Amino acid sequence: MKLWDKGYEPDKMIEEFTVGQDRELDLRLARYDVEGSMAHIRMLESIGLLTKSELEVLLKGLGEIRAEIERGEFTIEPGVEDVHSQVEFILTERYGDIGKKIHSGRSRNDQVLVDLKLFMRDELRKIAHATENLFERLQSLSEEYQDVLMPGYTHLQVAMPSSFGLWFGAYAEALADDMQMLLAAYRIADQNPLGSAAGYGSSFPLNRTMTTELLGFSDLHYNVVAAQMSRGKTERAAAMAIASIASTLARFAMDVCMWMCQNFGFVSFPDEFTTGSSIMPHKKNPDVFEIMRGKCNRLQSVPNEIALLTANLPLGYNRDLQLLKDITFPATTEIVKCLEMWDFMLQHIRINRDIINDPKYDYLFTVEDVNRLALSGMPYRDAYKTIGMQVQHGEYKPTREVHHTHEGSTGNLCNDRIAAKMHRIIEQFK
Repeated sequence: MKLWDKGYEPDKMIEEFTVGQDRELDLRLARYDVEGSMAHIRMLESIGLLTKSELEVLLKGLGEIRAEIERGEFTIEPGVEDVHSQVEFILTERYGDIGKKIHSGRSRNDQVLVDLKLFMRDELRKIAHATENLFERLQSLSEEYQDVLMPGYTHLQVAMPSSFGLWFGAYAEALADDMQMLLAAYRIADQNPLGSAAGYGSSFPLNRTMTTELLGFSDLHYNVVAAQMSRGKTERAAAMAIASIASTLARFAMDVCMWMCQNFGFVSFPDEFTTGSSIMPHKKNPDVFEIMRGKCNRLQSVPNEIALLTANLPLGYNRDLQLLKDITFPATTEIVKCLEMWDFMLQHIRINRDIINDPKYDYLFTVEDVNRLALSGMPYRDAYKTIGMQVQHGEYKPTREVHHTHEGSTGNLCNDRIAAKMHRIIEQFK
């Protein structure tokens, strides 16, 4: 059963190879396919290609299918190529030839584009929501531990005093930057391609503005060729945003793996949040964060995979694009799981409040003491040399005092301004 049936069936091996995982993946698009079809047939009725009674029958039929999807009863039957074919075949089977009218003025090319854009909009909203939750968690921890000092490093060498408030807050603001990329991807997805048909429009007098409004898109992909060219571009933009978030999470995971190590001992988790060794009875391993690091590093490869898949494709639709689902669908699910796991783990993090008292961190305060001398009137280069010589001769005694007041420093985290920045972005998703 093919929408393009011309009286012959393709070789079975050919069909299995070309369809691939599409039936399974298309189940995630089923709800959006019905929504797109509902908008399309309302438009068809408005331009005289369906009667009012036909529209009512088709809307009733699509409503029944949508209910089946929501109950988890919808399936794509063997021999049916995709979700679009299944929906049309169900309507035709239940309501006769009227079901065959639903495809007037569109191609499976713009039909799947609509499904994917609606799907991607929702997925990006889910990612934004999970990112916002983690952001709020990090900001809360930043406030709670704003005065608890920890060593800061450059080149993995002890450098200057930092704080847990600064550490948690840094990753919160990094997520705000990532959210900008997510918003950009959302705006690319939030354009209606319906009516572009196979990429060259239709001789039917379609009302594309009407379907744009019915489907809640903020704008229209006007040029029909550009609409088809957006296949791959939308996924790549989303993948770049996902990779950006994943990069932040992977780096954060690396920090935690180090800070949990006995050589640092900055943070810990309850025993039940760690795993053990089959040979070393003392081990409490940070497996969650190692797996997190691995998953997020893998997610950072997704934009490149999409770029390679879509590189130098000729104008118009090409079947290569079907494989984008294999790449993007798992990625949207994986990043949400990672964000949720981070939020869960941070609810149980334990902070070592006494790290800074260890003598091995004495040199953290050299810059503080140089600045103290400079503020008292000594030329900065002389102050630097004075403290440097004390260190060189083993005579340095730190004051262990930290006075940072400028915006974004340990004494002035500006979390309220970072929150305002994030919330301005979040509002644009709504």
